[in-house]
Amino acid sequence: MIGIYLIGGLITLVSLFVSNRLKNKFKKYSQTPLSGGFSGKEIAEKMLADHGIYDVKVISVSGMLTDHYNPLKKTVNLSEGVYNQRNAAAMAVSAHECGHAIQHANSYAWLKMRSAIVPVVQFSSRFVQWILIAGILLVNSFPQLLLAGVILFALTTIFSIVTLPVEFDASKRALAWIKQRNMASPEEYAMSKDALKWAALTYVVAAIGSIATLLYYLSIYLNRR
Repeated sequence: MIGIYLIGGLITLVSLFVSNRLKNKFKKYSQTPLSGGFSGKEIAEKMLADHGIYDVKVISVSGMLTDHYNPLKKTVNLSEGVYNQRNAAAMAVSAHECGHAIQHANSYAWLKMRSAIVPVVQFSSRFVQWILIAGILLVNSFPQLLLAGVILFALTTIFSIVTLPVEFDASKRALAWIKQRNMASPEEYAMSKDALKWAALTYVVAAIGSIATLLYYLSIYLNRR
């Protein structure tokens, strides 16, 4: 069990570093007013319209960095620090979330794959930690239990990996649109690109952590004798 704590501790430290950098970047870029004067809501609505998407609503949600696209309700959910704000950070976030809406409208393969495994991951995440702990304790007498836990955890790892191309593609679409439509000055564009880079790194760290943890549990199962 010491190994998993070491892995978890290392990943947590890296995650905290990336998360802190992301918050600092957004705080810094939130102080840079957009030369075009558009709010996050206005940018989102314009980007959706430019892509012929009129059945997706742009709404405000509480919290910080709680922005997301809901494919079931077809809503682009922008946090309080993005919805009404008119700065480089708000532009980056709103355009990124619209990137997901465009993926949905275009039936982007990786997004469809991620959406398909969401119910399975939600189910497995409820029990996987308990099954893994019990599996380690009973690894010599009942190794099948640990194997079941490894399989369930592998599903969450697959979800983390599939999330990467979805997030990177959404940012790519956002930056391409911002540049094509001249929504920002070169300096503002650079800020948006940097903000989205750090946001993407949070998903990279999560995926690496999930892979490392999966390999750890798998090694316990394979070396049980």
